[in-house]
Amino acid sequence: MPVGLFRVCLLVITAIVNHPLFFPKENGTVPENTEEIIQKMKEREESLRLEQLRLEQEIADQEATQKALEKAAVVVEESKEEKVRWDMWTALSMVIFLLIELWRQDFQEGNWQDIGGEEDDMAVLGKAFKGVALPDKAVLASFYEKRILGTTGDMARMREMVEGFADDLLEALRSICNRDADMEVEDCMGVGSMYENWRVRKPFVCDLIVPFAPPEPYCFRCQTWCSGDSFPPDEQGYGTIKVCRADEDETGCICDKTKLGEDMLCLLHSQVSSTRPSSEMEDLLCFKNTQYLDADQVMKWFQIAVTKAWNRISHKYEFDLSFSLLDSPGALKIKFKSGKSIAFNLTPVVQYENSDVYFISHFPRSSLAADVPSNTHWFLTFAVYERRFIQLVSKTLPANACHVSCLQILSFLHGKQCSLTGPSGLTNYHLKTVLLHLLQARPSQDWAPEKLEARLQDMLKFLEKCLHEKKLYHFFIGNGKVPAELGFPIIFQRAEPLNLFRPFVLRRDIYRKMVDTFHEMLRNMSALINEYTVHIPLAHTNGIRKEPL
Repeated sequence: MPVGLFRVCLLVITAIVNHPLFFPKENGTVPENTEEIIQKMKEREESLRLEQLRLEQEIADQEATQKALEKAAVVVEESKEEKVRWDMWTALSMVIFLLIELWRQDFQEGNWQDIGGEEDDMAVLGKAFKGVALPDKAVLASFYEKRILGTTGDMARMREMVEGFADDLLEALRSICNRDADMEVEDCMGVGSMYENWRVRKPFVCDLIVPFAPPEPYCFRCQTWCSGDSFPPDEQGYGTIKVCRADEDETGCICDKTKLGEDMLCLLHSQVSSTRPSSEMEDLLCFKNTQYLDADQVMKWFQIAVTKAWNRISHKYEFDLSFSLLDSPGALKIKFKSGKSIAFNLTPVVQYENSDVYFISHFPRSSLAADVPSNTHWFLTFAVYERRFIQLVSKTLPANACHVSCLQILSFLHGKQCSLTGPSGLTNYHLKTVLLHLLQARPSQDWAPEKLEARLQDMLKFLEKCLHEKKLYHFFIGNGKVPAELGFPIIFQRAEPLNLFRPFVLRRDIYRKMVDTFHEMLRNMSALINEYTVHIPLAHTNGIRKEPL
């Protein structure tokens, strides 16, 4: 108890002593210090306010930055989605393009030369020549028997005679040639209308091609417009022939493709074998300062060789042999003492690889290669395959089929019209190409002999359509439906179709002349046929409807 009272008293005394009112002198400075403290507090408050504003600004900036980042992320996401959508559209467009390309190739392979049937909508002829009608079947049959068959009976005998003489001439040519330096000549082959049995106009001319090859150790390296190298459009259908050594490219050496230093030597090829004098290449019938075969040089060599060969065997024959045409270097004429003559063409060619496609130096009596780009460009001929195709198709047609008759009649009419109005750009090769397309498109039963009138009408319609569109595609080039039995090179089947009428697109004068000649032929058709047709009683033609074109 006393201890507790003592603690209370000590606490009261301490509180009294420490109270500020009991010591006014010692605490007199308190009021002055209070203003200073208040001023400092105001300054501190201001600084805190400023700091708060700065922090708020930083927070606002951070929020704005965050919003900008979020917006950018949204834009990026949208762009990604847009890019995905664009990629999808691009992919879809590519798929559509590929489908169109595949359809185009299928169209070219299946219907690349559009051929309509008897009920097609090609009515150009009907609109332009409503009054033109083909002669009836009886008149056509009489015309064919009297004018065509009556003049083609000597073809087989003439072919046999020309081939026998050509073989003898080429054998003599081989005997006078230097096998170590001159070109090697092979056996000749007959091509064209005389060997496809549809030539009708006299004089009959046999076309023979003679393959030749260079002497050892040289060989020919052939390049075509569809072999991968870039050829301009006006050189489609052409190729070049390079004269090389047989082992030149087998080692894969690059010494002839790069410039070696003067102190460097190829260990595979000596300097003598790698350099070829210009005179040596000219002796190999190459164009000056090149390794490419010159068509003019080849024809000059061939003419000289044929002349020497004839001088060696001329004593065995009782006729004369001469070159008949200056513009056809291979055109030869046999002149008998009786005054009669036989003309034939002997043209040197180069075989393309191991096929029956040939590079031909000159086309006799033809405008197919009238504008050759240069002497080193050779036109490709598919004449051997054309003959084989006609023979192959003929085996599937009815007896006495009318396909050859159609071509003979059309060729005769065209030739007669050209004799009246002058030559045009349209050739017998164009007419044969039309027939080849129709032979592939129509079933075999459509070529029965009694359907001659209808098939002749089809050929005229098809030709009119091609003239109207300025498009007549080569039968073999770009045609994926060539029979496999022919063994036709696949590289030409996969090539772009070759338009035989392309040269006439830019030469409007020739095109106009060609169209006018065709139209005149249609107008004069009945007159031309009746001129060579015996009289047919009216009773034979009654009941036969003339089908207008």
